[in-house]
Amino acid sequence: MSAHTPEFMVKLAENDAELQAAQRLRYRVFVEELGGCGPMVDHGARLEKDEFDPYFDHLILKDLARSANPLDQVVGVYRVLRGDAAVELGRFYSEDEYDLSVLKSSGRKLLELGRSCLHEDYRGGAAMFHLWNALAGYVAAHEIEVLFGVASFHGTDVEALAQPLSLLHARHLAPEDIRPRAQADVFQTMDLVSEDQIDRRAAMLAVPPLIKAYLRLGGFVGEGAFLDHAFNTTDVCLILDTARMNEKNRALYTKERNL
Repeated sequence: MSAHTPEFMVKLAENDAELQAAQRLRYRVFVEELGGCGPMVDHGARLEKDEFDPYFDHLILKDLARSANPLDQVVGVYRVLRGDAAVELGRFYSEDEYDLSVLKSSGRKLLELGRSCLHEDYRGGAAMFHLWNALAGYVAAHEIEVLFGVASFHGTDVEALAQPLSLLHARHLAPEDIRPRAQADVFQTMDLVSEDQIDRRAAMLAVPPLIKAYLRLGGFVGEGAFLDHAFNTTDVCLILDTARMNEKNRALYTKERNL
């Protein structure tokens, strides 16, 4: 990170300029860093966007001290879709990858998370906690009960990811009442290595930080992975049930409220 002291502010994107700033950061991370693409990606304007954007709320983290240009101030993004908005849309974003029937029929208030990313200069610091604190406020305001969404490993080489995927399957599989399953026609098993053959330390080191963070909060994974060749990722479905979070997890999730 540069030498300046960050001046963080988290808010919902309220206009086209703020949405484009979020899409610019997404382009930097998902296209330039990870090699992703999509039918609506605008390479000329360097915007990663899709047809779902108008239906989602976009939680953006700004560093006001970073630049006078608002396009360059957005350093973190969470894209969120409430269950009632999904009804209007007719589906959740991740339904191409996962059968969400068990969640949709639960009668509980759902929130889908996606396109979470941080500018590389802000990873490993306080930025993610600012985003999480704002997300916790959003969840409380809308009385959300279950959060879910896909999170990714870089690359689609299943053999290279066999250890961490198997660890997630063996130790962090969601309870059946909240366990989505990868769609049958794209299902990639995560049960690739027997549990007694998993090097748990090495496997956990290979798990991306965002996934590890959800596990620390008491999160789970769905059954099966999805190989997203367009974005060069292997996706897993994360589920966080607020009713199952213990007080230690809850305090971690909301700790910045007290800072």
